[in-house]
Amino acid sequence: MSGTNTEKSLRIHALVHAIMRFFEANRARATGIDQVLEKMRAMDLSLGATVDVLPCDTRHAPVLTEAVEDITAPDLHDIASCLKDARHDLVWREDNAQFYAPDADLGDGYRNCNLHSLLIGPNACGFEAQDFCLGFFLLGPRTLYRDHAHDAPELYVNLSPRSGWRLSSKGWQDYEAGTIIWNGPGEPHATCAYDRPFLSVFVWLENIDSICRVVPFPDWVEIEDRLCRSEF
Repeated sequence: MSGTNTEKSLRIHALVHAIMRFFEANRARATGIDQVLEKMRAMDLSLGATVDVLPCDTRHAPVLTEAVEDITAPDLHDIASCLKDARHDLVWREDNAQFYAPDADLGDGYRNCNLHSLLIGPNACGFEAQDFCLGFFLLGPRTLYRDHAHDAPELYVNLSPRSGWRLSSKGWQDYEAGTIIWNGPGEPHATCAYDRPFLSVFVWLENIDSICRVVPFPDWVEIEDRLCRSEF
């Protein structure tokens, strides 16, 4: 490995282990963390196991930079610091509906600004793994990520100061930075990014090749209109 690649690997390795330390420190706070840690501990996440993948930046770089700067909660300091160091080492991709059926009604907001970067998983930029993925997920400001469900059990760690969530088709609720959210297999969920972008750590524990299904809800147009008018 060249010196540059060794430095890149060190930064990505540090970022993955910062996330793992957060999970270990918060094991009692949410469903799913023990399952995530069990899978991660079974992997080779040593420095020597990092993959050497060419970084890829994004047309949404200003939004991403804003979201990273917004990570200010004290218990997220380690993740924030490591992400700032490794941000340009990662591969940032947009979801152009490859996780959904071609005619899925995802809405313009989501299609206009979403990003993800896999740190662990198939074709990840950190560690290769099968049927497990961990990385970052971003929504642009004033975006509704419409109600959807998937067979993959999912865990989120909110990095942004405030976001709205509808879980299991119940009422909307705001969650703060550091909140851990668990979506069991097949459970519908939706996310609202308000006037600031939304950034999170996400994990899919298994069934990662299963297609996502949009779950229609009658208030989408109203919410998207209110987001455009900054009424939240």
